[in-house]
Amino acid sequence: MSMKKLLLGGGCFWCVEAVFSNVKGVSKAISGYAGGKRKNPSYEQVCSGATGHAEVVEIHYDDELITMDELLDIFWEIHDPTTLNRQGADAGTQYRSVVYYSDAQEKEKILNSIKKISEKFEDEVVTEVSELPEFYPAEDYHQNYFAQNPNQGYCRVVIAPKLQKFMTHFPNRLA
Repeated sequence: MSMKKLLLGGGCFWCVEAVFSNVKGVSKAISGYAGGKRKNPSYEQVCSGATGHAEVVEIHYDDELITMDELLDIFWEIHDPTTLNRQGADAGTQYRSVVYYSDAQEKEKILNSIKKISEKFEDEVVTEVSELPEFYPAEDYHQNYFAQNPNQGYCRVVIAPKLQKFMTHFPNRLA
């Protein structure tokens, strides 16, 4: 087993976590914050937009079961990388599309992945690609949010369709 991590932001972290928690080869998906200027920010501070953090998910995966490229393919499918600082009704810099890399090889893979998927979109891909910053796990009540609150309104209207889209487009990747 060869465990690796990938840090992604694609709107509300509840959505991203719900999808990647169901991906074969992913052992953990942790909601949190990254890319800002404050140490240990709270949800309220991040939501204010003043800290500069994005809502992200730290994905722990076995690269013998799923590759970084396959994870990125799922990521591009479940969010819109062409909208700046927004996904659906969720707007603000904390909802930006972002992929963080830990070395030059990962950066190259990410940029090649963006180049490949850019043809699918009419608008330009505006996903931020940045060096891996410090990751701060979100508060406990944000972890596994969809699994614990599947009948909550936001979960039914926003998260469930993204999860369904993943299951439809990647049935062989379902855990």
